[in-house]
Amino acid sequence: MPSETIGVIATRYATALFELADSSSTLDQVAGDLKALKAMILASADLRRLIDSPVLSRTEQGGAIAALATKAGFTELTTKFLGLAAKNRRLFTLPGVIDAYLSRLAARRGEMSASVASAVALTPAQQDALVSTLKTAFGGSVAVEVKVDPSLLGGLVVQVGSRMVDSSLKTKLQHLKLAMKGVG
Repeated sequence: MPSETIGVIATRYATALFELADSSSTLDQVAGDLKALKAMILASADLRRLIDSPVLSRTEQGGAIAALATKAGFTELTTKFLGLAAKNRRLFTLPGVIDAYLSRLAARRGEMSASVASAVALTPAQQDALVSTLKTAFGGSVAVEVKVDPSLLGGLVVQVGSRMVDSSLKTKLQHLKLAMKGVG
């Protein structure tokens, strides 16, 4: 399925989930469930295979995702949503649904979302300093998602909306390499 089609499906599912969570006053609880699910998807190759597999039946996917939701202690709404996604064979859209839901929640709160990649895990003090700097730079509340990317070697890559600041050692070395080619 083309990625733009997946994006449309994910946005529709996220919108429906957001509206249900809003009407039941569980926006934050569902957001917590989705953040936990996103971390699980990133950490587990088996879970990624489960949600992406066209071979597994609806029943198998539904049973597995229901067991995961129960074990994780997800809210009833999140659990039912995951069951519906499995029944409709839409589990493969979950990463997009999660991102769209969290973006919509941030927009509702007037927050900007920032994606930060660092070569090593940031300490809580470093994360707090980063959030403070981004709030000052962009004038408002900023929700930060931090990822570790060892290929950066050092530094950070920060993306807020369409703006990106790349201060990674990897990029600096690439620029130096290009400059050295021009000298010789």
